[in-house]
Amino acid sequence: MPLVVPGVTSVAANSTEEWQNKLVGKKLSETATNETEFCKKDLPKEHRIISPGTMVTKDHNEKRLNTSSSIIMFKKEISPSPKQKLKSSVQRTLRQSLQTTYPLLARHMDEILPKKASLESMKLPDRNTLYVLDGEPLFFKHDGGREAPMPHLRLVHRFPRAFPSVRIDRGAIRFVLSGATLMAPGLTSSGGRLPLVEEEERSTADGDDGDGRWRRELVKGEPVVVMAEGKTEACAVGVLLEGTEGVKAKGKGPVIEDAHFLGDGLWKLVTC
Repeated sequence: MPLVVPGVTSVAANSTEEWQNKLVGKKLSETATNETEFCKKDLPKEHRIISPGTMVTKDHNEKRLNTSSSIIMFKKEISPSPKQKLKSSVQRTLRQSLQTTYPLLARHMDEILPKKASLESMKLPDRNTLYVLDGEPLFFKHDGGREAPMPHLRLVHRFPRAFPSVRIDRGAIRFVLSGATLMAPGLTSSGGRLPLVEEEERSTADGDDGDGRWRRELVKGEPVVVMAEGKTEACAVGVLLEGTEGVKAKGKGPVIEDAHFLGDGLWKLVTC
């Protein structure tokens, strides 16, 4: 289950803050409450879990705690589903969305998505869709959501310098590969890498400096690739829960929610 963040409720401020401290940086679990998970049965009796793209009523309930899930992960194995060919108009829209979200990918777009290619879609759990070309997974997206398309790690490995990235230290690798939320210390240590932006370079284009540091600050909600100290290929793709400037200033707290990592169900999914 994805990270949960308390929604806006009319519960007393101290109660809301108490639940925020309990939930932020954790994922909802069916079984246990621990450092990285919070068991659903431990939520208050009056609660509502809101998944991405879900329509909700605006009825007022002062005793109810609203929690919203942000990113769906693929920890479990996924059974292949039938693929469907997409209309050319849909392909053009997706192509434009990719170029807007990842400007450095534009130079490779004719290789990734040739204009006369036959792109296919494959349904994934929790209302997500994977986009495949000639059996090669390219990116995935939540159905009906406004979130940007997320690259499959196989696409990231083909074009590693085309996506905004950060680097974790060796100690954080095992946590990321278990689907845990990435915390600030794994990025701010000597083995981690966050963007290094000189004042006069704040308006420069995307790209890294050759040492694993992106050349602009990344913002909250932005998709990001996770590199690892001592490794040459990316190990995860996720979404920033905190902008990189804020991470540097605070030095603590949850930073990245894993969406897809090496060895998860999406990585193992057969798409040929």
